[in-house]
Amino acid sequence: MIEPTVSSSVRLEPQHRLIRQLRLRDLVLAQVLNVVGSSWVGIAAGIGHAQFVAWLLAFALFYVPMAVSVFQLNRIMPLEGGLYEWARRAYGDTVGFMTAWNIWAYALTSIATILFQLPSELAYMLGPAAAGLPDSHPRVLGLLSVIVMLLTSSAVRGLNLGKWIHNTGGIAVLLVFTLLILSPLWVWLHGAPVSYTPVALHLPPTDLGSLALLGQVLFAACGLEYIAIMAGETEAADQAIGQSVLLATPIILAMFVLGTASVVSLHGLNPNTPINYVAPIPQTLTLAFGGQFALIAKIAILLLQIRILGAASLLFTGATRLPMTAGWDHLVPEWFTRLHPRYRTPTNSIYLTGAVVVALLVLASAGVHAAEAFGVLNDASSEFYALAYLAMFLIPIRGASSLRDRLPRWMVPIATVGVGAIVFIMVLNAYPFVDVASPGVFAAKIIGAVLLVNGAGFAFYRSRQRS
Repeated sequence: MIEPTVSSSVRLEPQHRLIRQLRLRDLVLAQVLNVVGSSWVGIAAGIGHAQFVAWLLAFALFYVPMAVSVFQLNRIMPLEGGLYEWARRAYGDTVGFMTAWNIWAYALTSIATILFQLPSELAYMLGPAAAGLPDSHPRVLGLLSVIVMLLTSSAVRGLNLGKWIHNTGGIAVLLVFTLLILSPLWVWLHGAPVSYTPVALHLPPTDLGSLALLGQVLFAACGLEYIAIMAGETEAADQAIGQSVLLATPIILAMFVLGTASVVSLHGLNPNTPINYVAPIPQTLTLAFGGQFALIAKIAILLLQIRILGAASLLFTGATRLPMTAGWDHLVPEWFTRLHPRYRTPTNSIYLTGAVVVALLVLASAGVHAAEAFGVLNDASSEFYALAYLAMFLIPIRGASSLRDRLPRWMVPIATVGVGAIVFIMVLNAYPFVDVASPGVFAAKIIGAVLLVNGAGFAFYRSRQRS
């Protein structure tokens, strides 16, 4: 194997005068905010009482390899850019750039995906009068465009403001999941025959639809490494990011398993009502706290709106740092590295990211209903992220020997398990887990989007190398 020759002189500078704003508390809340998406408990609930086994498989086959990789790689490379920089040093500039490109594409499509949840959850909060809001394209695009402009303004101000948005979102999702987890007890105390079995040992079904849901669940717990993109803006990043992984892991596991059990149990009272994969928590809380206690559900849905804004802000921040760090390595134009004179944020990168997100919102909603637009964005973003994770898991196996020698040998079998999980996820990810007009067309959209985006990224990189 030819060893990549990557200069580290640029990276030894003090992260180009970025301001270190993040502390351990901010990191833990950011991990919870970024990993625990509100839609995943609905997707896992689609497997039924096999959800506990599905989550165990997800944590054993994917989450543990991810957590180990993030802990060990950040320990030896606590650098702004995170996984992009780890891949660049392990394989060279080409793979490093394509890894950053796929993370950037993931972040942009994920922002659009979670923003699409806002109208559906807002419809639950406002009641029947707003039932048609999610599929009213002009109103949805107008609302979401305003939100993207606010995210852009916040990103310019930097993490001095952004971390409080992220922390508020993290606290909001903790409060909502606490209410979700307690909701079956509330229903039982009010006389309903609810069946709550969070640790039932049922194997997941093996039909193609259930396997597609299982593939989604395996990848649901991704995102621990995302905060490492901002390592240059983190105090004592070599230790704090690894500590945040250890502290956040039991919280994340409990939220996923117990939250999914609540969705399954309460939908058991209404088996004819399909699970809303876009907004499963508002739907479940409305079932639990309807009638005279509807205000409780509305408050929880409002907290979820805050969580969505916080998660979008966190993803937006990371997406704007990747072009900046790639610019430091001269892989993209220096235009992306220009920092605000006061806030030390990459303003050009921020404005471009905001414009691309708005364009994605317009394209994804063209001619389809909210559920299908959500599914297309969700699956495409997962494919982009899976490619980046594949690069991360292969570092202890096929990365530069100078880097592998600094990692413990026991990482190899753990990383190999992660590679297998990623391949499984990528194969099944193109199959729709929501009702769509044509599964074949849906899969073609996913595969086509991945090939088109990566082809465009590689062409851009090659044009930069020739110039």
